Amino acid sequence: MTTQSIMLLAVFLVVLLALSYPLGIYLAKVGGNEDIRGLGWLAKVENFLYRLAGTSKHAEMGWKGYAIALLVFNAVGTLFVYGVQRLQAWLPLNPQAFGNVSPDSSFNTAVSFVANTNWQGYGGESTMSYLTQMLALTGQNFFSAATGIAVIYALIRGFTNRSVKSIGNFWVDLTRSTLYVLLPLSVIVAVVLMGQGVIQNFSAYKDVSLIDPITYQQPKVGADGQAMQDEKGAPILETLTAKTQTLAMGPVASQEAIKMLGTNGGGFFNANSAHPYENPTAFSNLIEMLAIFLIPAALCFAFGRMVGDMRQGWAILGAMTLMFVVLTSVVMSAEQQAYPSFAAMNIDQTASPLQSGGNMEGKEARFGISASTLFAAVTTAASCGAVNSMHDSFTPLGGMVPTVLMQLGEVVFGGVGTGLYGMLIFAILAVFIAGLMIGRTPEYLGKKIQAYEMKMASLVILVTPTLVLVGTAIAVMVDPGKAGILNPGAHGFSEILYAFTSAANNNGSAFAGLSANTPFYNVMLAIAMWFGRFAVIVPVLAIAGSLAAKKRLEVNAGTMPTHGPLFIVLLVGTVVLVGVLNYVPALALGPVVEHLQLFK
Repeated sequence: MTTQSIMLLAVFLVVLLALSYPLGIYLAKVGGNEDIRGLGWLAKVENFLYRLAGTSKHAEMGWKGYAIALLVFNAVGTLFVYGVQRLQAWLPLNPQAFGNVSPDSSFNTAVSFVANTNWQGYGGESTMSYLTQMLALTGQNFFSAATGIAVIYALIRGFTNRSVKSIGNFWVDLTRSTLYVLLPLSVIVAVVLMGQGVIQNFSAYKDVSLIDPITYQQPKVGADGQAMQDEKGAPILETLTAKTQTLAMGPVASQEAIKMLGTNGGGFFNANSAHPYENPTAFSNLIEMLAIFLIPAALCFAFGRMVGDMRQGWAILGAMTLMFVVLTSVVMSAEQQAYPSFAAMNIDQTASPLQSGGNMEGKEARFGISASTLFAAVTTAASCGAVNSMHDSFTPLGGMVPTVLMQLGEVVFGGVGTGLYGMLIFAILAVFIAGLMIGRTPEYLGKKIQAYEMKMASLVILVTPTLVLVGTAIAVMVDPGKAGILNPGAHGFSEILYAFTSAANNNGSAFAGLSANTPFYNVMLAIAMWFGRFAVIVPVLAIAGSLAAKKRLEVNAGTMPTHGPLFIVLLVGTVVLVGVLNYVPALALGPVVEHLQLFK
């Protein structure tokens, strides 16, 4: 790693800690249904929404009722997003007169945004109207993030409640998370981004004159719409000169803010956060990275506050940070090295990575290698599909790190809510393993971990690897799956593995070299996204309900501490071990083989 990379990583983590700690205290108040000082006017809106929905702030639900409400809400959201896309040609706020989105793409996008994945097989500025972007996609950015926060609140109550069947009220958690957390933070971040140059308007697309006209050649098309050929069958080329460029406009800053804060990741533009209208400056790049990690990190402190022991929150945050720093160091180092094949060229091999350039392919010159690789690590650690560089152009080991960060279960900070409840499932597994080693009944935060909790935890841990590996296997076996591969060999396999890893773990980023906007991939990835989200949430809520019904045991001399360095090491080891057992064979077929091929 270069000095620049080390300093950038250090500054990022220090600022993140300074911002996330006070936010964590605030989130604990929101999850505890406390009145928020200074926001009394929002409380009136909150109570009005409860009356409108026919519920009460003090109504309680068991885990099954909570899960049913959550599933019904998200199913309705999926139908709504699908319907808006299929009808957008006849809906307002469509100055470009975009047509209706195809059924398979609409299905994929609807599931994607509801599942907090935001996988995009389409170009946003050439497919979606302003209404679709704002009402359907941005709306689900809020609701899917609020759903994740609601689930972690329910799980925390499972640890704190004593001998009761209730884990809270989904509608209350959803409403409070949106009103008191996501909306205010989104307004602040949107204003900051607009100050940096992110656009926010409803203008029609603008045609502007180029300073330097561009001359290019393309196949000549006949009256039948087919490319014309000469007598030898070669295409007939025509020379054209482009004197103007079309610049896409739109309400970008408002979507960009919640896209990052909610760890959603769906870009208004096809280039996502590499587009200068989404991410114009080095400072906006830093703000976007901080926004991605802000709520996941703050929820660790909220967890400590709500369970009555801040050391528990620090331990979880410490485990996340340790894994993040190690893996980020790997990807930064990998991308700052030149390819081995360059050794045969006349390059000064004694030069530093910065002097020799490193691997700048696929990266924005505005940000450079350090900021691009840190962004790649942040976005894949946090189940946020936003990208400011093309992961497909990373070195094999550099591209493997984002894949591994997702394959660890999106628990290295992870998504909003999802990262913490995923890490707590691993904590339950870790104390169970420790209990087996010392011959004691495992317990975590005063709650016994028994057979039922371990069965549900096993489902949580096994769902996503099954979706990833089975989906990848099917895709490389059938013709529609192989047709989307643009790069043969190990790299093409890595593209498919990355796609299913991203979908099943609800990340949404892409390797960018796979033609995925096909009926096959739209349906297969949608299935992976839906079950990767909700087949995990339901067992987590079942664990919450089971724990809530148990008595909370007092700490004694035989209780295993779960807040010190030993537990952090045990927790990290458990996360890594599960990831290694699940994915090492697949990684060996993709990025590992590709890396070895560089030296042949």
